[in-house]
Amino acid sequence: MNQPQDDKAHADIGLVCALPMEVQPFLDRCEHLKKYTGGSYVFRGGFLDRIKVAVVQTGVGFARARAATQALIDAHSPPWVLSIGFSGALQSGMRVGDIVVATSICDLHGQELTNDVHFPEDPENGLYVGRVLNADEIVRTVEEKQKLAAEYDALAVDLESLAVAQVCHAQQRGFMAIRVISDDCSTDLPKEVLSILGETGAVRAGAALGAVFKRPESIKEMWKMRGDASRAATRLASFLEGVVVQLYDARH
Repeated sequence: MNQPQDDKAHADIGLVCALPMEVQPFLDRCEHLKKYTGGSYVFRGGFLDRIKVAVVQTGVGFARARAATQALIDAHSPPWVLSIGFSGALQSGMRVGDIVVATSICDLHGQELTNDVHFPEDPENGLYVGRVLNADEIVRTVEEKQKLAAEYDALAVDLESLAVAQVCHAQQRGFMAIRVISDDCSTDLPKEVLSILGETGAVRAGAALGAVFKRPESIKEMWKMRGDASRAATRLASFLEGVVVQLYDARH
């Protein structure tokens, strides 16, 4: 049986994301990209300079993220796995494009995992370090965010990071959760976001079209949401590039 360093499927860094647009700007910086489907998950691989990166697109939610993370580790045996992607701000001063590095991840059911990472916090330049909350569904309104911030003292909320952290902890892999703020605390997300996003991460075209017919003003709100998400993904890619290089260099 080959050791990981002899295994051509072995990756130096594994990335777990829910949606393709979360990781695409990062993949645009990579070379020799390949793509394949395993079950209902989409895998991509490539090289950031000399660093081999494997990505799994999980779709939305805890259970899918957990299973996909295990599949990534089984297939590519990365020593480091990063949960990456969008998150909602829970603190009023945070802006779209700000980066959050998790030192702990909790959920609504009393579970929490701490993560021993050392990043210099720099809020003035959009870098926050602290607790991230894993919710059961998209947190859409400012009122909901304010309640969660008060109860859990968390910086941001996402749907997958705790699942990834649990698998990595069990498999004794290095883990980091690096999220980017795609929606701040200034306005509610359009209510249609809950119906148009399928569990695999694909946009349901029929639901989106129906939403526009029912509430024409939603198209403007969804267009803004997409623009914010695009800017956030570009910012995440820049930050991730530096982290991936640092993690690789620390092992070689």
